[in-house]
Amino acid sequence: IQLGEHMPLIAKLTDRLAIVRSMHHTSTFHGRGMYWNMTGHPTPNADQFTNLSPSPTDWPNLGAMIARLRPAPADMPAFVQIPYYLVDNKTRQAGDTAGWLGQQYDAVFVRPGRGKPYGGVSPELGEMSFQPAAGVDADRFQRRQDLAAALAVQCRPEATASVRAYSAFRQMASDMLGSPKVRGAFDLDNEPSPAREAYGDHICGQSALLARRLVEQGVPAVTAVCAAGDLNGASGDMWDTHGDNFNRLKRDLLPPLERASYALVNDLAERGLLDQTLIVWLTEFGRTPKVDGGAGRNHYPFCYSVALAGGGIRGGQVYGRSDRIGAAPLDMPCGPADLHATIFHALGISPDTRLTDNLGRSVPLTEGTVLPLFG
Repeated sequence: IQLGEHMPLIAKLTDRLAIVRSMHHTSTFHGRGMYWNMTGHPTPNADQFTNLSPSPTDWPNLGAMIARLRPAPADMPAFVQIPYYLVDNKTRQAGDTAGWLGQQYDAVFVRPGRGKPYGGVSPELGEMSFQPAAGVDADRFQRRQDLAAALAVQCRPEATASVRAYSAFRQMASDMLGSPKVRGAFDLDNEPSPAREAYGDHICGQSALLARRLVEQGVPAVTAVCAAGDLNGASGDMWDTHGDNFNRLKRDLLPPLERASYALVNDLAERGLLDQTLIVWLTEFGRTPKVDGGAGRNHYPFCYSVALAGGGIRGGQVYGRSDRIGAAPLDMPCGPADLHATIFHALGISPDTRLTDNLGRSVPLTEGTVLPLFG
């Protein structure tokens, strides 16, 4: 297994990793690539060079589908995303919500209370707090709950579905606020210092640590976004390296991701949780084989890699291969739908499971094929 020279810690994990070298799709714009990878389905006119805003008719995000099929323990959310939305051009992108599944399956967005933020213009997005608003004691909080419940009962019949979805999400938030167990799981101060240090004093590492704590408490789906599009500005820390690609990877991007990944895999393994927890390293697309002016590499969905560990995945393997320059899959090509089928299979969810969409149609979770990565 060949890895870049700036990933020595990842190299130590190769006995646990399955690397897929033949992923591909055709969307060259960030938002549409995010949608395809996070929902398993292309957007309409997938090859257009434009973004799409979230819509209630979107195909659901992967985490939302897992939340629908794998309920969380009492008081815990079923889907958490840390610490950012999926963002491009400073706007949230389609494919980042539960879409037609309903708001009750949307992610809870939080930001760990620790860790150096990615450099850029929006380091504070997603601040987490379980503290009640000023002047809202337990009695007032309960009265608000009772009032909201009364208003929901009095709503128009035609609004029942949307109100029910909103009410379910609001109730989950209320349960979280009132639960010492939830507050404890989200509080990184409860984690011993050596563990916090192992993940690195960076928001990427602390997000991975929080993800481990949530998985430990039974949260079915957690997404950790390690830098988000141009959220942090064109000169901020992000993976869209149209210029100075090699220095930015070596200096700013790979070190926190690598340290977080190494700590997460080993931590889960030591706790006996890796076999029942699937980790997926995923992106919206790869980068051009050709190095452009300014030492940059541009958008390239036609051949890229993803990695998986845990969840019954057989480590130490590479699936598929590209041509000599990484321009196209040469062997065993696969796409986002196949990755989704593989993820569902690893979680004990049949890819043939059917859901009912916004038009009342019965649709399969995915039209992909499970990749033979399991040992």
